[in-house]
Amino acid sequence: MTDTRPNHRQIWQLAWPMMLSNLSIPLLGAVDTAILGHLGSPVYLGAVSLGASVVTLLFWSFGFLRMGTTSVAARATGAEDHDTIRLVLAQSLIFALGLALLIIVLGPWLIPTALGWMGASPEVAALAQNYGQIRLWGAPASLMNFALVGWFIGRQDTRRPLMILLTTNLLNILLDALLILGLGMNSDGAAWASVLAEYGGLLLGLGLLRHHLVRLPGQLNRAQLHQWQAYQALLQVNRHLFIRTLCLLLVFAFFAAQGARLGDQVLAANAVLLQFLMLTSYALDGFAHAAEALAGRAVGARQAEALRQTVRLTTLWALACAGLISLVFVAGAPWWPGLFTSLEPVLEQVRAHYVWVCLVPLVGVWGYQLDGVFLGSGRTALMQYSVVGSALLVFLPLWWWLQPLGNHGLWLAFLAFNGARGISLGTVYYYLNHRRRWLLRT
Repeated sequence: MTDTRPNHRQIWQLAWPMMLSNLSIPLLGAVDTAILGHLGSPVYLGAVSLGASVVTLLFWSFGFLRMGTTSVAARATGAEDHDTIRLVLAQSLIFALGLALLIIVLGPWLIPTALGWMGASPEVAALAQNYGQIRLWGAPASLMNFALVGWFIGRQDTRRPLMILLTTNLLNILLDALLILGLGMNSDGAAWASVLAEYGGLLLGLGLLRHHLVRLPGQLNRAQLHQWQAYQALLQVNRHLFIRTLCLLLVFAFFAAQGARLGDQVLAANAVLLQFLMLTSYALDGFAHAAEALAGRAVGARQAEALRQTVRLTTLWALACAGLISLVFVAGAPWWPGLFTSLEPVLEQVRAHYVWVCLVPLVGVWGYQLDGVFLGSGRTALMQYSVVGSALLVFLPLWWWLQPLGNHGLWLAFLAFNGARGISLGTVYYYLNHRRRWLLRT
C-alpha cells in the first residue's frame, strides 16, 4: 500500500485551488451586495439577503451530497477501490437529480412559509419571495454540482472544482451586471443570473468529468444502481450530514430572521457583515478540503501516522491563514465597509458591529478545520452531535439571554456557537487519538 503521509507541498497543491474557487463564492455575494447596495433603497439588498438565506437553506440542506461524496470517494481512493469510486459518483448524481425535483415541487410552498416566519417588512418579503421562486429552477444544476465537486475533491483533484466554481461565479457576476444594471431587473435579475450561471457550471463539470473517467480504472456495476442495499454506505454518511447541515443552516436562517426583526437597516447591515464571514469560511475551507481528501485517503489505507500528520500540517496552515485574515480585516476597517454600500444608515450599523467579523477567523478556524478531518475520516455522526449541541446548548440560550444587547448580542451568540463547535470536535479528536481508536470504525 502506498505511503499516504502528506507534506506541506501536497497540502498546498490541494488547498490553493479550493481557496481560490471558494473565495469566488463570497466574491459573488459581495458583488451582489455591492450592486444592490447602491440602488438607492435598502429593500433590494434586504430582499436578496432574505431570499438567498431561504434558498440556501433549501439547497444546502442537501449539501451532504458534496460532503458525503467526498468522504466515501476519499476513503475508496485510499483503499484503491476503483469500482466503488465510480459507483459513488453515479449514486450521488442520481440522488442530486431526485432531490432537486423534490425542491422544485415543494419550494413554492416552503419559501413563503419561511419568509413569513422571518417577519420582514411587506415590501422586502414580496421581493424576497419572487427571488426565491426564480432560484428554485436552478436546483438540478446546483445539487448536481455539489456531487461533482465533492467527488473530485475526494479524488484529490481540486483543480477541476476550481474550474467549475470560477466559471459559475464569473458568469454570475457578468449576468448580474447585465440583468441588474443593464436591464434594471433589480433583485429578480440577481436570481436569474444565479440560475443561468449554475447551469453553465454544470455543463462544464460534466465535460471535465468525462475526460477524467476515461483514465480511471475499474468498471461501474450498473446493476447496483437499482439495488437499495448498494446505497447504504453513502446513505449512512449522508444521514448524519443532512441533520448537521440542516441545523447549521437553521442557525444562519435564525440569525437573518432576528436581524430582520431589528429593522431593515440592521438586516441590510448584517447582510454586508456576513460577506466578511463568508470570505473567512471559504478561505479557510481550502485547508479543510485538503484535510478531507488526505484524512479520507489515510483512513482508507489504514495508516494512522498519515492521519495524524494530515491533522498537524493542515491545522498549522489554517491557523496561519486565519491570523492573516483577521489582520487584513482590522487594517481595512476604515474602508472595507464602504465598498459594499453607500447607504449611510446601513453603513453606520456595519461600522458599529464590524469588530465581530474581525474575531470570526480566530474563533471559527478550529471548527472549520476539524470538520474536514472528521468528514474525510467518515466520523460524520460526531460532526452532527457537535453542531446540534452547539446550537441548542450555546447559541440559542446565549441569544435569549443577550437580547437586551440587540444586534451585538446576536453576534456574540453566533461567535460563541462557532467556538463551541471547535472545542467539542477538538475534545473528541484528542480523546480518540490519545486512545489510538481513530481508525476503529464506530
